[in-house]
Amino acid sequence: MITDKVLKTLEYDKMLDKLALHCGCCVSRELAGELRPMEELDDVKSELALTAEAESYFLRTGYSPVDDFPDMRSSLKRLNAALFLNCEELLNIGKCLKAIRICREQLASLTLEPEGTANGEGGEKLPMGLASLASGLISHQYIEEEIQRCILNEDELFDGASPALARIRRNKRIANERVREKLNSIIRSSTMSKYLQEAIITIRNGRFVVPVKQEYRSNIPGLIHDQSGSGQTLFIEPTSVVELGNEFKKLLMEEQAEVERILTELTAMIKPSAGDIYTDLLTLGRIDLIFAKAKLAKELRAVQPGLNAEGRLRIVRGRHPLIPGYRVVPIDVWLGREFTTLIVTGPNTGGKTVTLKTIGLFTLMAQAGMFVPANVGTELAVFESVFADIGDEQSIEQSLSTFSSHMKNIVGILDAADDRSLVLIDELGAGTDPVEGAALAMSILEELHSRGCFTAATTHYSEIKAFALTHEGMENASMEFDIDKLCPTYRLFIGIPGKSNAFEISRRLGISDAVIEAARGYLKKEDTDFEAVIADAERKRIRAEEEMQQAELARQEHERLKTELETERKKLETEKQELRLKAREEARAIVADARREMERLIVEIRSIKNIDQRAADRIIQQERDKLRSKEGELTEDLPMLRTGDGKAPRSVFPGQTVRVLSLDKTGTVLTKPNKNGEVSVQLGIIKLNVRLDDIRLARDESEESTSKKIEYNPAATVGLELDIRGRLVDEAKPLVDKYLYSARQQGLTEVNIIHGKGTGALRTGIQDYLKHHSLVRSFRNGNYGEGDYGVTVVTIK
Repeated sequence: MITDKVLKTLEYDKMLDKLALHCGCCVSRELAGELRPMEELDDVKSELALTAEAESYFLRTGYSPVDDFPDMRSSLKRLNAALFLNCEELLNIGKCLKAIRICREQLASLTLEPEGTANGEGGEKLPMGLASLASGLISHQYIEEEIQRCILNEDELFDGASPALARIRRNKRIANERVREKLNSIIRSSTMSKYLQEAIITIRNGRFVVPVKQEYRSNIPGLIHDQSGSGQTLFIEPTSVVELGNEFKKLLMEEQAEVERILTELTAMIKPSAGDIYTDLLTLGRIDLIFAKAKLAKELRAVQPGLNAEGRLRIVRGRHPLIPGYRVVPIDVWLGREFTTLIVTGPNTGGKTVTLKTIGLFTLMAQAGMFVPANVGTELAVFESVFADIGDEQSIEQSLSTFSSHMKNIVGILDAADDRSLVLIDELGAGTDPVEGAALAMSILEELHSRGCFTAATTHYSEIKAFALTHEGMENASMEFDIDKLCPTYRLFIGIPGKSNAFEISRRLGISDAVIEAARGYLKKEDTDFEAVIADAERKRIRAEEEMQQAELARQEHERLKTELETERKKLETEKQELRLKAREEARAIVADARREMERLIVEIRSIKNIDQRAADRIIQQERDKLRSKEGELTEDLPMLRTGDGKAPRSVFPGQTVRVLSLDKTGTVLTKPNKNGEVSVQLGIIKLNVRLDDIRLARDESEESTSKKIEYNPAATVGLELDIRGRLVDEAKPLVDKYLYSARQQGLTEVNIIHGKGTGALRTGIQDYLKHHSLVRSFRNGNYGEGDYGVTVVTIK
């Protein structure tokens, strides 16, 4: 059990105030004020899981699914006793129904991956906790829409709420115009206007009247409905408009009756669902409270703590949520593993009390389903009871506690504390004789420790420090104090008892050395030795901390240099590849120039009539073969240079996605490799046979694309011939088209298309295609030595 007094001592109520600021509706603000820590581990885990879901949803969408709505719970409670609700109440219930519907629609589709599955495979998606809550909401859209259709604002219905109301209001407007028209003729009349106090039309008791001077009352016959305060003006309904006024009055009563009938009808629609709507409003408030916890977690930069029921507590870089962020000093504290009792010592205003309150408040927040402002790795225990005796002497708002009231709190703790309790005691044993106070404090700590309580206490007594050192399961801790600056650093160190700094502080404040030395003489030798041990441990701790900082700086410098060297290595490798690529491209350009020059010479040689053409063709073909061989050597690994370190697959399987390097297209493998190392690949509507060394697996291609510097350009690698043997005409045409464009970009003027002899169908189809190609100047069958009718020689424009 956790009492309200403990909640107030640990400032839990102030956290609820902060939580309420993030609530978006009246119900959730009420629930925030009533929120209390839970005591069962499973309940706490479920509540924190809901907060985690809300945080994920809020970070993803940026808003809460619960819109603000008016508090209509009292109206819903009295709905059965009421004949009908007024326009304002019905309109507000419509707003509530809209909020219920929107929340259900927003959250009902949320799903959670089942445990033990990856990427949603192997199991059906499960509804999340928020989705389960939202699925309990009932949509009453038909009622919501009917309210919106009928009610114009908080005081008025739409004319179209019913045919009868539309007819009545139309007649009422006509009657109103007729009455005003009659009265206007009276006030504009030169005969009658002199009897009027003012030339206006007004209404008294629902009747149209004109203001008549008292002395002329007999000059305007009619019914007197009112008079002015002075009695000088009478408000008379002229006889000529009484009948019209009666008609207008009748229409007013008919309108009121029809409005009440419509309101009664709308109320009757709501009555059967009033209980469900009331429950849904409470559910909306609960959902909004969960989202308020998520918003608070974002504000505090809080994390979801781990939980256990064994009393283990570990706070990593914890920040008290009520201390401004620019002032708070994070602390690391743990309890419940190697020790269950923690004794914190240190100077006044050094942060001891804040440490106790941080431990207690974090525990309460977690058990209420709130995240805690700490770092990842924080773990908290779920306790059945939390006790706190904290007299904040540093707060100007808190008066000093007397020893008797302090002991009264301790008595209450000793009566109820057990092994499922967290006990926090500030300045244990203070307010009485130091010797007796220290003895009493040690006895209380030993009693709590023997019961298995998880205890954190603060003290100034050296005897308690020594007591903790000699008892298993107890540990000392200290708040650091900067002697040079004469101020606390608020940093907590577990394992080292706090050293008394009274003499050093006094000396720096001006007390003479003689007085200080005299004071040392009054200390017992064991006290002096104990303080010396603590001082030595403190010096070693500071030196170790400095060495750790230096080691961390050295590690960071090492990582920086390593990163720089790796970046430089990659840069050099890239430059090396680019230089190799550039050199080969330049060599190919030279070969291409030589090829063009050779073709020019061939044309001239063939123009000579007195020469053996067959011998010349043989020599020309031999030179062409040499040139092709040289060109092949320069281009054989060019695609590999351009695509990085990608390797051709040894084999592929039907259905795999591959990239064809020579065409720079991605397709799907249709067959396994044949004996010639070729596979059939589907590229869009075209099927091609492609060699294994001309393809890359699409996955490898995607991995390489992040690091390669130069992309593959097929125009830079075309040869002097294109082999399309074995393909259909429709398959070959796109290849021929792409090849001709690439050859032209490279500056080639004559190329060979190898289609084979066979039946001649492929040759005929390709030559028909070339007749109309925009890049083809002319073409011919190959000569002897060029392939005869198995080759078409194309001259490019």
